[in-house]
Amino acid sequence: MNDLSARSTLRSVAAAAVIALVTLLAGPATAIGETLAIHGRVIHTMAGDPISDGVVVVTDGRIVAVGPAATVAIPADARILRSPVVTPGLVDAHCVVGLAGYLNQDQDQDQLDATEPVQPELRAIDAYNPRERLVEWVRGFGVTTLHTGHAPGMLVSGQTMVVKTAGTANVLKATAMVAVTLGDGGRAQGDKKAPGTRAKSVAMLRTELAKGTEYRRKQADPDVEKRPPPDLRLDVLARIVAGEWPLLVTADRATDIEAALRVADEFGIRIVLDSAAESHLLIDRIRAAGVPVILHPTMKRSGTGETENASFETAATLRKAGIPVALQSGYESYVPKTRVVLFEAGVASANGLTVPEALATVTIDAARILGVADRIGSLEPGKDADLAFFDGDPFEYTTHCTGVIIDGAVVADQPR
Repeated sequence: MNDLSARSTLRSVAAAAVIALVTLLAGPATAIGETLAIHGRVIHTMAGDPISDGVVVVTDGRIVAVGPAATVAIPADARILRSPVVTPGLVDAHCVVGLAGYLNQDQDQDQLDATEPVQPELRAIDAYNPRERLVEWVRGFGVTTLHTGHAPGMLVSGQTMVVKTAGTANVLKATAMVAVTLGDGGRAQGDKKAPGTRAKSVAMLRTELAKGTEYRRKQADPDVEKRPPPDLRLDVLARIVAGEWPLLVTADRATDIEAALRVADEFGIRIVLDSAAESHLLIDRIRAAGVPVILHPTMKRSGTGETENASFETAATLRKAGIPVALQSGYESYVPKTRVVLFEAGVASANGLTVPEALATVTIDAARILGVADRIGSLEPGKDADLAFFDGDPFEYTTHCTGVIIDGAVVADQPR
């Protein structure tokens, strides 16, 4: 289905939705082990073309069947839910939700520790609050998975995690990446504090990675007595140089992106570029390095400083070049502390991405970059039953998210 026909179909669905909102609104909460049959007039599986008049069957929190209603057998005991448009649960590829709270007060701001420039040992899972109101808020817009953790703002601010937006311990990855900031955002504030320049930032990062390399070598010594004592910081750095965890490098200027790629080459480590406002200036270099990009929020206030060359069309430019790209809600220093990734993808769909491509940036492509595509990101048998329901084109601002299912349980049923 091309972009024009996709939007035409979705607009027709939106008109019909006025009299046919999703039936789960009046239904009871999902029981554990209950079988669901979700009927959608349009189902975006993200594993192929959209299905018109389709059904997704869910049992024990997993998808067991997806296809046209005429060909999918619905179990006799299934509870039927209906929605004009069904998509996979949305994936926010980078945020600080759950660490940064909606009150914007000291007691709910755990996204950044400014006491030291290098703190890779800080774990997001130790600060994440699953009951934070912002988690509930973004869930209401169809966001079922967050890549969240320590914010940009220090050279190495800490670890990130991948977590579902329902449940108190629904963690897909306790540690996903380690956050690094190059450029102005990672510089120390005040006189005679390091790092004060770009060169100092990169030198400090290289020094830490070199320490991690040496620590890893010594830990592998056959003589246990010669191994160094456990060190939380060096252990994280050793895991990075071993390729276990990538660096999530927030860098907007082309010069900082180039520096990140050089460091990755030098130490043979994996990196994911974050924000990357000037990534469109380094298409060939990024593609050759095989590095994915979690792009800056499309609605981020740009035009000055390091993001002066940001563009609404960057997502389309990167995707056209064959570079894996996902979108994020990012980090806000003021209330309500986050954007909504659904709207970020909507802006991108109006600036070069087709509807399916834009949806991919907040579903399957985001899941692939985060290394969790075996569980989430598309509607396929065997995957987690995470779904979002809409009463029209998800990227139209007049459309509402009318329901959310996570692991087969209805977790939101109020139109938003």
